[in-house]
Amino acid sequence: MDAFAVRTVGLIKRYGRLLALDALDLAVPAGSVFGFLGPNGAGKSTTIRLLLGMARPTAGYARIFGTDAQDVRVTHRSLAYVPADVALWPQLTGAETLELLGRTGPGVDRGYRDELVERFALDVSKPGRTYSTGNRQKVALVAAFATRAPLLVFDEPTSGLDPLMEREFQHAVAQARERGQTVFLSSHQLAEVESVCDRVAILRAGKLVEVADVANLRRLHRSQVEVTFAGTAPQLDGVPGVEAVERVGPTRLRFTLTGPPAPALRGLATADVTALTIHEPTLEEIFLDYYDEVSR
Repeated sequence: MDAFAVRTVGLIKRYGRLLALDALDLAVPAGSVFGFLGPNGAGKSTTIRLLLGMARPTAGYARIFGTDAQDVRVTHRSLAYVPADVALWPQLTGAETLELLGRTGPGVDRGYRDELVERFALDVSKPGRTYSTGNRQKVALVAAFATRAPLLVFDEPTSGLDPLMEREFQHAVAQARERGQTVFLSSHQLAEVESVCDRVAILRAGKLVEVADVANLRRLHRSQVEVTFAGTAPQLDGVPGVEAVERVGPTRLRFTLTGPPAPALRGLATADVTALTIHEPTLEEIFLDYYDEVSR
């Protein structure tokens, strides 16, 4: 099997004059949990439609485990998909729907499926027409997580779930990673992506802004540092990575730090530092920072 579960090269999609996706290059390693971030209208759902073969690219290509995404007879044997708005067969019960989806997909772990039904507190005896938005979402998530498909594609999968069920979702994603499955998670819920993903891509207006490991992405951006000292203040002028130094009290300094901390620590060693706190940016702060930079 290809080393990349998802790969796109120069992927472009136009709808008339609207450029929905602009030369997207992505490489999602097999067995990873990949977050795809961006606000509504950024091009996330368009990308997923192209990956699923539900739309044709204007230019470029998308591949699923090395197979052109347009060859849905092959690619759909290797993936399970949960959309943001799940529709079920109104007359079928949850159990019947799960059974049907299990038979039409690449196989299912029935024991694990039963476990997931319990964990997601899903009553599978009711017909689909009676389910709330959250319960329809649960049916689709249970079906996807229980499948043996090597790729799980989620488009805003927890939009109808309460916080307790969101935690179960995160647990199930971690278990999918342990089984060697790839998870492609499109979301605007940054805390969720931060908690489960190995790597993230940030999309804005159809263009890729950044792709990085979550930890590395934080290091690319400014941390807030506060220092308490005794006696003379540390000299931080000209120290690489140190910006916006301000005195916030007789014995306290605050500054922002970008990049490795070693130069700043050497600068702080010139003073009698009694306390040091560092606030690393959250993924949400990084995300908003990217948009602020682009809008300037």
